[in-house]
Amino acid sequence: MKKYFNFATFYLVLGLVMGVFYREFTKFNGFEGKTVLSVVHTHSITLGFIFFILVLLLEKNFGLSKIKHFSKWLVLYNVSLIYVLGTFTARGIMQVLGTDFAGLSHIAGLGHAMIGIAMIWFVVIVNKSIKE
Repeated sequence: MKKYFNFATFYLVLGLVMGVFYREFTKFNGFEGKTVLSVVHTHSITLGFIFFILVLLLEKNFGLSKIKHFSKWLVLYNVSLIYVLGTFTARGIMQVLGTDFAGLSHIAGLGHAMIGIAMIWFVVIVNKSIKE
């Protein structure tokens, strides 16, 4: 369970750091418009910190890690979340700097598909752990 607490702590710190980065980066560049950078910290805290606190509680009560392929799900979810947060950050920085990369939407779409699959897989894992 310490592993899930460590993941939660990592995403909390990442979310807080990204919130400060958003504020300082936009201020430093004199940017006052809308940017995806404004949601990186909330996504990190919600999909990372709060989600892994939930995983910790479910593990304690239902033993999620006993379900087959749980460790593969854990890797997929973390890779997907970092991927999505990375593409949000890249898009936000480009918005602030006034640049663009046309292929980023396709790259970000892959990350969203991956995290969507991971979330559906998580529901299946929770369902199996409740049945046992």
